[in-house]
Amino acid sequence: MSTPQPSASTPTPSGSQQPAPQYAYPLAAGQQPHIQSQQQASADAKAARAATAETRKDKSLAEFLLMLDDYEPLIPDEVTDYYLQRVGFDCQDPRLKRLLALAAQKFVSDISADAYQHARIRTNAQGGRQRANQGSSRDKTRTTLTMEDLSSALSEYGINARKPEFYL
Repeated sequence: MSTPQPSASTPTPSGSQQPAPQYAYPLAAGQQPHIQSQQQASADAKAARAATAETRKDKSLAEFLLMLDDYEPLIPDEVTDYYLQRVGFDCQDPRLKRLLALAAQKFVSDISADAYQHARIRTNAQGGRQRANQGSSRDKTRTTLTMEDLSSALSEYGINARKPEFYL
C-alpha cells in the first residue's frame, strides 16, 4: 500500500491551497481511492481468525465427544453416576458423564503428582536418600507419601486437609 504524495494544489474551504494526493496506482475516471486504515485491516484479520478458531474449536470439541464413546475412564460410570446424583446433577448423556469422570481423573492425577514432588523435596531436604543396603549398587529406598505431602499439594488447589491441632 502506498502513501499519497503531494503534487498539485487543491483549494480548501478556507481559501488556502493544499497539495492534492498522488497515488502509486492510476485511478480510472470517477474512481475514488480505497484507503483502508491499518487498524481496520488488523481488526478484520482478527475477526476472521477468531471465526476460524471458533469453528475449529467447535469441530475439535465435537470430535472429542465422539471419541469419548469408546473411551473408558479409570473412574467407573457407576461411581460417576452415584456422585453426580448425590449433588443433584441429572444427565442422561454418557459422554458428558465420561467427560466429568475424565476431568476428575486428571484432577486426582495432578494432586498425586504434586504430592509426590513434595515428598521428593522432603526426602532430599532430610539429607538425601539413604541406601538400605550399602553393598548394593541399586537404590532400594522408596518415596513414602505422607499426609503432610498430600496436605501441601491440596493447599495449592485451595483445599484444606490438615487435621486440627488437638488431634496431633
